[in-house]
Amino acid sequence: MYQRTGELAGKVAVVTGGTQGLGLAIAHVFAAAGATVVVANHMAAEVQRAVTWLEGRGAHVLGQLCDVRDRAQVFALAHTAVSTFGQLDVWVNNAGVTATQGPTALIAPAVFTRVIETNILGTYHGSLAALHAMRPRQTGKLINLVGQGEKTPNPFGNAYGASKAWIRNFTLALATEERANGMGIFTLNPGLLDTPLTRRMAVVAGYEGRARAFNRIARLVAAPPEEAARLALWLAGPATNGRTGLELQAPVLPRLLRGLVRETAHTLLRHPTTPWLSYQTVIPTDQSL
Repeated sequence: MYQRTGELAGKVAVVTGGTQGLGLAIAHVFAAAGATVVVANHMAAEVQRAVTWLEGRGAHVLGQLCDVRDRAQVFALAHTAVSTFGQLDVWVNNAGVTATQGPTALIAPAVFTRVIETNILGTYHGSLAALHAMRPRQTGKLINLVGQGEKTPNPFGNAYGASKAWIRNFTLALATEERANGMGIFTLNPGLLDTPLTRRMAVVAGYEGRARAFNRIARLVAAPPEEAARLALWLAGPATNGRTGLELQAPVLPRLLRGLVRETAHTLLRHPTTPWLSYQTVIPTDQSL
């Protein structure tokens, strides 16, 4: 059962995409630290499932339908949090999607566009909604999720990588612009996590080698989402009061060492190796390029 004490006691936190994977782990860790949490997703069944799961553990939680691609829905989410609980202290832009792996020219336009609309526009809408709610009180924390591609190009995963580069630059610029307004604005790179999202991949036909390579890497370095959720808690908590523009990266080396030990043990004990990743092959949209 959750306690009503902790580093987020009395705080109200919104987590977009907060109904599964990392988002649900963040909501869980925030609630355990005493926060009231508002979780959002665009699918009603997912929202209800997450609320039931969190309430079953004693969380003070509210769920709301929200498609982050729609500005009005995101602002309504912020309004609900403030009107219901009287304040908004933490906003986590966690909602995000990945695209088919392969050359950019062969990715279906609708797939590429969905990544841009969800990751980029979703972060933009959420950031503005959070600022609108937190600015009057001159306090609050905004955490935007980045990932692979945030600092270097991500070939064959261009939609996702470019969206994360945009989020990083957007967030750091926003932190500078809002420095005098009392809010902490941060990025969090959670690293590769073991979630339903990362265990599925669509890959352009002829590029299945990327899925096989990813499978090997993931077996070594993928971490439980709770690890990254604890990093989000640190950013949201009192340790970052008075600070802004921080970029927090999940450490890779400890995960790699742990993975090597685990895989070595499996080999020595001759445990059967099961595929970490399931992938679907997609026919290219334009093979003339």
